[in-house]
Amino acid sequence: MSERPPGRFRLFVRRHWPALRLRTILLSVLIFAGILPGLSAIFLRVYENALVRQTEAGLVAQSAVIAAAAETMWPGSVMVSPPPVEVREAPGYYQPEQATIDLGSTPVLAPRPAARPTPTAADPEAVQVAARVEPIAAEASRTTLASIILLDRQGIALNGYAKGGAWGDLPEVQTALSGRPETVLRRNASYRQRYSMEWVSRASALRIHHARPIVVNSQVEGVVLTSRSPRALFRGMYQDRIKIGLGIIGTLGFLAFLAVLVSRGIAGPIEALSRATREVASGGGRVPLPSSTAAVEIRTLYEDFNRMAEAVDRRSRYLRDFAAAVSHEFKTPLAGIQGAVELLQDHDDMEPDRRRRFLDNIASDSRRLSALVTRLMDLARADMARPEAGLSVDLRPAVLKAMDARSPALEVINALPADLPAVSVPEATVEMVVSTLLENSRQAGARSVRISTREAPGCVILCLTDDGPGVTPADRLRIFEPFFTTRRDQGGAGLGLSIARALLAANKATLDLAPSAAGAVFEIGLPIADA
Repeated sequence: MSERPPGRFRLFVRRHWPALRLRTILLSVLIFAGILPGLSAIFLRVYENALVRQTEAGLVAQSAVIAAAAETMWPGSVMVSPPPVEVREAPGYYQPEQATIDLGSTPVLAPRPAARPTPTAADPEAVQVAARVEPIAAEASRTTLASIILLDRQGIALNGYAKGGAWGDLPEVQTALSGRPETVLRRNASYRQRYSMEWVSRASALRIHHARPIVVNSQVEGVVLTSRSPRALFRGMYQDRIKIGLGIIGTLGFLAFLAVLVSRGIAGPIEALSRATREVASGGGRVPLPSSTAAVEIRTLYEDFNRMAEAVDRRSRYLRDFAAAVSHEFKTPLAGIQGAVELLQDHDDMEPDRRRRFLDNIASDSRRLSALVTRLMDLARADMARPEAGLSVDLRPAVLKAMDARSPALEVINALPADLPAVSVPEATVEMVVSTLLENSRQAGARSVRISTREAPGCVILCLTDDGPGVTPADRLRIFEPFFTTRRDQGGAGLGLSIARALLAANKATLDLAPSAAGAVFEIGLPIADA
């Protein structure tokens, strides 16, 4: 079944998804998980503080209206006409009174004491005004549940349950009598816990008290004293449930986004890689490309697994072909030895010369098998070789040793410059590879070989150019394969170039057959040693 192509949204996400590191994703999740309880606590504190300030603002508004009504009704009050419209619309004319209560910094006072008895009679004018304002205060109190008490300039209560008592010694009343409004927090003496979760709220057992002066003809004649318990935290949360619900949905949405981020960036790609790895291990499939939303480290892991899978597949094919070639190479001499032994066993009366010939054949095939085993061991050691750290080898002595050990039938032209840089390849490896190439040139029919160098970025190219018949186009692609040889009838095993290339590869060097019009040109790429 064909896979459905991704939609526009997925294509947009894949195209614009940022390359995130694994540590970034995990750090984001852990930070959010760590600060979420703190954010919740901060939200509760801020929200509760907002409820308290909202209650204070209500008390300020009520007391301002009651005070304005009392000032208007006060005997002898000089009514001031409102300013013109253009004045009222000028900037700075309206100066709203800001809330001053803060649950974190405002001190909490003791519960308001009972009104103190006093023999002093209340101001008659204030009593008269209080009687006229009482219906307004009662209606406002019935609607807002706030306690509204009027005091004269001596602090004597003019209405309510404390009528006739004195509250002039309260700090908020003294401040109001001095001409400034004041709001304080006091403990609520009548508070009784009704719900088990009320201990979470700091404002449950508090009451807000606001005192506002009644100013008549620029003189303080009385005080409006209001008080109210703030809105309960959980009741406020219930009343604002839609807003809070939207906030919770937003938080859950962000958590879902983090879950998707972890899934798309970590879990999903790792699961896909695990499935692909099992398929590769069973001999089928390949490692897919990583998702565009995968973390940077996961993408790197995919690339590493892909390279490993390619290396394993290449090594598997190499071992399969190598095993087939080894069995073929061993089969011929073994068959010869077995046939000769059977003939010798079946013919006890064989003539001495004929018996000698068969024994010579057995000895020759045994030597061939022994040489083949030796070359296979050399190839195995070359494949298992590892680069040596910190090598710095002078190239000239190694090449000169190989030239001295050549066959006298081969002329070697030394065209090496005097200032060759040091290379990071063992001297023995360079000598062995050059010797192998010189011997191959001699066996191919060359009479002379010219050794020269040229520089390339980061390496020295050692060139061996002979005047032999060269390599045919059909053999150029197979010349470095194990057991490939054009001299099998002369005992060649076809492992010399394979061993040479493997030894060089172990030290990050290369061996290639360069294009040439005549003869054969082998190029050895030797990395320059670090200073």
